[in-house]
Amino acid sequence: MQKKVIIMGAAGRDFHNFNLYFRDNSAYDVVAFTATQIPDIDGRKYPAELAGKLYPQGINIYPEEELANLIRKYNVDQVIFAYSDVPHERVMHNAALVNAAGADFVLMGVKNSRIKTSKPLISICAVRTGCGKSQTTRQVVKVLKAKGRKVVSIRHPMPYGDLVKQKVQRFATLEDLEKHHCTIEEMEEYEPHINMGSVIYAGVDYEAIIREAEKEADVIIWDGGNNDTPFYTSDKELQIVVADPHRPDHEISYYPGETNFRMADVIVINKIDSADPEGIQIVRDNLRDYNPGAVTIDGASPLTVDKPELIKGKRVLVVEDGPTLTHGEMTYGAGVVAAEKFGAVELVDPREFAVGTIADTFDKYPDIGTLLPAMGYGKQQIKDLEDTINNTDCDLVVIATPIDLRRIIKINKPAVQVKYDLQEIGYPTLADVLKDF
Repeated sequence: MQKKVIIMGAAGRDFHNFNLYFRDNSAYDVVAFTATQIPDIDGRKYPAELAGKLYPQGINIYPEEELANLIRKYNVDQVIFAYSDVPHERVMHNAALVNAAGADFVLMGVKNSRIKTSKPLISICAVRTGCGKSQTTRQVVKVLKAKGRKVVSIRHPMPYGDLVKQKVQRFATLEDLEKHHCTIEEMEEYEPHINMGSVIYAGVDYEAIIREAEKEADVIIWDGGNNDTPFYTSDKELQIVVADPHRPDHEISYYPGETNFRMADVIVINKIDSADPEGIQIVRDNLRDYNPGAVTIDGASPLTVDKPELIKGKRVLVVEDGPTLTHGEMTYGAGVVAAEKFGAVELVDPREFAVGTIADTFDKYPDIGTLLPAMGYGKQQIKDLEDTINNTDCDLVVIATPIDLRRIIKINKPAVQVKYDLQEIGYPTLADVLKDF
């Protein structure tokens, strides 16, 4: 008999698992998706154009809060958990809810959730959001391009708009960002690749995406999102995983980051220039216990500021990468480090000045503190971000997002941009590992 299924997700892994395993599988009837983390996804449909011949009406997407009722309403057999950066305890609370409602709770393994590519593959993942995947990816791309390789990156999905139009997206110029109506979160991931002269793909249908990317690549780079596992596999592959000693033990207490930690060929212990020695040692101990065969690379994240002299003596508003502060649970980032390093006298609390969806973000994530997450999942949220920055009573804005927000919004006060790259410390380096690969 057909099994009735609900897929729990956040507009990424959930759609991928459906496309790869369930879309044309008549043994299953996917009756719904549920959505969390990403605003304005629930209440929509996974469109018929992408859902395949078994789902001519598409598939409804509901808020996760309705999960238990949906299980009972549709007499669901299985619930597939398909999103990332979640503490183990929360995963099991979800499992208990699903089991209590009568359904099986399923975590799909990598065997049934990866697509094979004919090209050599380097996957760059992490144990949490905000570990430093992007700078690690940029370093890998630099090394490969210096060897004359044609490198094409594929980014973890962020389909927040028209899913049909976002089926396969290719970004090679800044104009492509505008063409595809990218959110701030998307621009933060794609723009650094473009600025390096590299091509990056993203979208919804990752089978179609990889087949296009293979046409122009010697090597495929999987640029992971959050702490999700790779979408691809190859006969010749290398998995690099980034760990963060600012959050020691998270590498063994978050899903599916621990999966990455255990599967990694190479572990980059990043930010050791600013982390406590105790935190660094905890990560090393866990690496020895959970993946003793992995190669270890020590990394730092030195930062630069375009006009550091402007920070001294100022009351500053620090704007950090949004997901790192929200579901990544970091309470500070490069912006705070730069503000303290260059002599700011105060970090201004933006919460009393927040408007609209930015105020809602602070309500949902009350532990963010005196920082402003650069949320921009749509035009209204980008406008709310702009208004919040311009409302804030401060002398200077310290922007520590992967892109310069001054290109996207109009800021009515002086601002500086913080940048950071990966600096390998000692040996081996990524170049050493890639030489062997």
